[in-house]
Amino acid sequence: MPARQETEHKRVPGTRRAETGGEGPPRTRPANMSAAEVAGVGLRMMTELTGKEAESVTLVEPVEDGWVVGVEILEDHRIPSSGDTLALYEIDLDMAGSLLSYRRVRRYKRGSGDLAEGSR
Repeated sequence: MPARQETEHKRVPGTRRAETGGEGPPRTRPANMSAAEVAGVGLRMMTELTGKEAESVTLVEPVEDGWVVGVEILEDHRIPSSGDTLALYEIDLDMAGSLLSYRRVRRYKRGSGDLAEGSR
C-alpha cells in the first residue's frame, strides 16, 4: 500500500494547525463563526479565487487562530465525467473568516480513490 503523502507548506506567521491528542495545546474553537458558516465561506472563496466549480467541502478544522477548510475543485471537465481532473485545496482563515492563505494539496482523476482509504 502506498504511504499517505504529506504536503509541507509555509503558513502565515501566527497560524498553526490544531494539535490532535498527545501533550500539545488543546484545540480552541473560534466563537465568531460556526463550522457550517466557515465551510460556506471556504467554498465561495475557492470558487472566486480559482474561477472553477467547487465540488465539495472535505475538511473544516478549528485551529488556534482560525480555521482550515479543505475544498475539492473541478479543475478540468471531460466527457465522460470519469476523466475529470479534481484538486484538493486547503484554505487558512482567521477567526472572522478572512483569507490568510491557500494552497493546492493534491490533483487527481475522478474516481481514482482516496489514498487515505487504503491505510485504514
